[in-house]
Amino acid sequence: MRVLMFGATGMVGQGVLRECLLDSGVAFVQTVGRTPTGLANAKLRDLIHPDLWHYGAIEGDLTGFDACFFCLGTASAGKGEDEYTRVTYDLTMAAAQALARLNPHMTFVYVSGAGADGSEQGRVMWARVRGRLENALQRLPFRRVYIFRPGVIQPLHGIQSKTKSYRLLYRLLGPVLPLLRRAFPGRITTTERIGRAMLRVARYGADKQILESRDLEELSA
Repeated sequence: MRVLMFGATGMVGQGVLRECLLDSGVAFVQTVGRTPTGLANAKLRDLIHPDLWHYGAIEGDLTGFDACFFCLGTASAGKGEDEYTRVTYDLTMAAAQALARLNPHMTFVYVSGAGADGSEQGRVMWARVRGRLENALQRLPFRRVYIFRPGVIQPLHGIQSKTKSYRLLYRLLGPVLPLLRRAFPGRITTTERIGRAMLRVARYGADKQILESRDLEELSA
């Protein structure tokens, strides 16, 4: 399997990339982003691309992939709806529309978030924008589209969030997250399990398109 990844330097993306590189069934992984991953691996290529809203100049490097794992995202704090729409909806759709045209047999997996509002009418701005994006992605002519909606994510294997406030939060919660996972099964997942669930749906599919934390736990078991 040949995998294309966006957001490979973020917390979730690092976990997904790790699982891809460890999986013997993955022959090649190409990341797309503004910065390199900093990893050296025979089946990894970093494609540096500063403008994530336009892909015409690199279309030749975006063909021949079986799956795309889109882990790129940003927090809504401090952003108005127009700005959040640009860096969430517009950015993701620019990549997805190009990939649907270049790789119609691809499976596209998007990491959204628990609470995304598929009605597009809710009062919470970020949930409304995410829900509109989820709906738009499911209409694209890929072979299959899956939406992951994890809740709390426990980073494993030394992975850290790029967001300072999140790093502090995980530092405080780190000792109790394993206990909370056992106490509330299906509410908390890990970077490792998200990566394994992505690989599973890319290979075998799933019985529904929108997958919550509990579904991810079951898929990755």
